Amino acid sequence: MPKNATVVTQVLPKPELEKRGRRSFTTEYKLSIIQQADACKYGDLGKLLRREKLYSTQVANWRQEFADKGVEGLNKSRPGPAPVNSAEQKRITQLEKENARLRYQLEVKDQCISLQKKAILLVETLEQASE
Repeated sequence: MPKNATVVTQVLPKPELEKRGRRSFTTEYKLSIIQQADACKYGDLGKLLRREKLYSTQVANWRQEFADKGVEGLNKSRPGPAPVNSAEQKRITQLEKENARLRYQLEVKDQCISLQKKAILLVETLEQASE
């Protein structure tokens, strides 16, 4: 008996379930949250954080940035440490690695060629000795 044809269904992902990127906060929002957090009484800070879906470390970091640099410290900054090398330095490093790799290949090929020369000389001397 022939098998039944299988039905192929296409599954489309829901856009709301897709992975979200990082949230970014404006300077005004950070200032307002800091002010609201300062105005909170004992036990109300947790409600504020849950309502705004924030972590206490975020608010603590914002407070520290505000205390260190003022409003300028609350501006957007790129996450992670600053790059150590510039684009030119990265390119130089890449080229140095490639240069070292090519020098090694050249050394191996030179050794192979010298080995072949020695083998040819050995064969020639054996032929001359057998004559």
